Amino acid sequence: MPLQHPLPESIGDPDLLVGREKEFNLLDPWIGRIPRRVSKSRALLGRRKSGKTAIVQRIFNRLWSDNGPVIPFYMQISEKKTWLADFAVEFFCRFASQYISFETRDPRPVRAPLGLKQIKEWAISNSFSLLETDVDAIFEHRENKSLDLLWNLASSCPHRLASAFDRRVLVIIDEFQNTGEYIYMDPEHRIRDESIPGTWHDLSESKYAPMLVTGSYVGWLINIIDTYLEAGRLKRQFINPYLQPEFGLQAVFKYSEHCDQPISNETAVLINHLCMSDPFFISCVIQSEFEAKDLTTEEGVVNAVHHEITDRLSEMSMTWGEYIELSLKRINTVNSKRIMLHLSKHSDREWTPKELKQELRLEIDENEIKKLLQNMVKADLIQRGSTDIRYQGLTDGTLCLILRQRFEEEIATFDPNVEITDLKQNFYEEIQRLKKEKRSLQGLINHLSGMMAEYLLCNEFRSKKRFRLSRYFENVKDDAELNITDATMRVKFQRPDGKAMEIDVLAASACGRLLAVEVKKTQALVGLPAVEDFLEKARILADLRPDNVVLPAFFSVGGFKDDAMKCCEEGGIAVATEIELF
Repeated sequence: MPLQHPLPESIGDPDLLVGREKEFNLLDPWIGRIPRRVSKSRALLGRRKSGKTAIVQRIFNRLWSDNGPVIPFYMQISEKKTWLADFAVEFFCRFASQYISFETRDPRPVRAPLGLKQIKEWAISNSFSLLETDVDAIFEHRENKSLDLLWNLASSCPHRLASAFDRRVLVIIDEFQNTGEYIYMDPEHRIRDESIPGTWHDLSESKYAPMLVTGSYVGWLINIIDTYLEAGRLKRQFINPYLQPEFGLQAVFKYSEHCDQPISNETAVLINHLCMSDPFFISCVIQSEFEAKDLTTEEGVVNAVHHEITDRLSEMSMTWGEYIELSLKRINTVNSKRIMLHLSKHSDREWTPKELKQELRLEIDENEIKKLLQNMVKADLIQRGSTDIRYQGLTDGTLCLILRQRFEEEIATFDPNVEITDLKQNFYEEIQRLKKEKRSLQGLINHLSGMMAEYLLCNEFRSKKRFRLSRYFENVKDDAELNITDATMRVKFQRPDGKAMEIDVLAASACGRLLAVEVKKTQALVGLPAVEDFLEKARILADLRPDNVVLPAFFSVGGFKDDAMKCCEEGGIAVATEIELF
């Protein structure tokens, strides 16, 4: 069945979710075992903007679209104070609404949850006594201010419904750590109950309704799991915010297309490299509101990346600023900042309190240093090492850049040994190092051509603008220099009988020539029928555009069969199997 999106995904266009095969390859078999009641609850752990929400929202939409044995339930816990009574009603209404949506195949209750009265009406009309009884009990408990009974009934509803009817429910709770931080026992939000996560102590063991929870503050969430759910009840899966380079480059092309942001293939590689294949960082740079932004030049890329890190009002800086400020609440001391900055700069090794005292010449004893380190672990600013006395900086290059920008100058005022980083100079040095690796870069492009060939070719034609066709293709019959004035992907037109046709890449030259490129991205050899179909499209395009000279070209990642190649030669079709950019 085609994928539907009853739950709007926070990533925006679903096509922007790329490069998460590793995560789905781990989660899909686990989900597949839920019907047999052998899947244990899990926690997805990763820092903010690492892709967790995109992954779990996609899981919801896939399960909803499949309409199979597993019913998805998604609830995001926002960083907003809420009264337990209101939270309980919201939790129940969202679950009941999403269950009804799944059963009726109507996506609307997911996007606009039903109220208690609407849920009861549906339950009565469909003879669903469990939900009808629950709604009556919720009204009663709320009227009597029996908060514990109200919350226990709401939180247990997915498990009770699944077990009563031998169904399976996947309970997805996004940003689970917020349940212990933002839920209050009184309407005035004065009495916080940090033990709310303990609600799921037994529910997390349900095989009828296993849980999939996420957390952006890893140390914080792990502490909650260890304290209230027992360490072994949720299997932990860590999410790497960084994609493989080829998928990072794919993200660059996709964001540039969706945001109508001009780039060249060379600058796409630079953006991906300087952003460390971090999709969030990439999206910030592509959508940056830097006044002089120009992502078609090397200097423009450096300036945009630098702006996102250093400007306090940039999306990148503000997002990380919130994260750091929340994490530093309990440990905002000069020594903490010095230790954190030092560990982030030297995250390739582990440090003991004694080593840090000597290295940084700290005027506090080792026990106090250890306490600071333990608090920083809980605040998700550093991580534990291989033993109880060893600690290590986060291996997160993005966070390290932000930390340097925020704290180096402050620390340098009292520690002359701290060297302030010139980020722009560092970026240019990275670019020069990258340019020396032409072979590996071309290999990356060749690998990517199996997924993004249209983007690569279209960007290449736009950015190079003046070139001869033989620069990229063989079997060229007309090798006049082209001066590209426009390049477009997926151009549609009609045959005289009304049949729809499409050219993958169409580039217009000032001389009147039209470069029409067919793209095949699979590893299979292209056969004669595909070439003959393309020849027909090229001829019809020529008839429709009599003032232009059509130059047909065929790019095939997998190559050509002998008869297909012969047809290309006889029909004047230029051919290529690689995109040479460097």
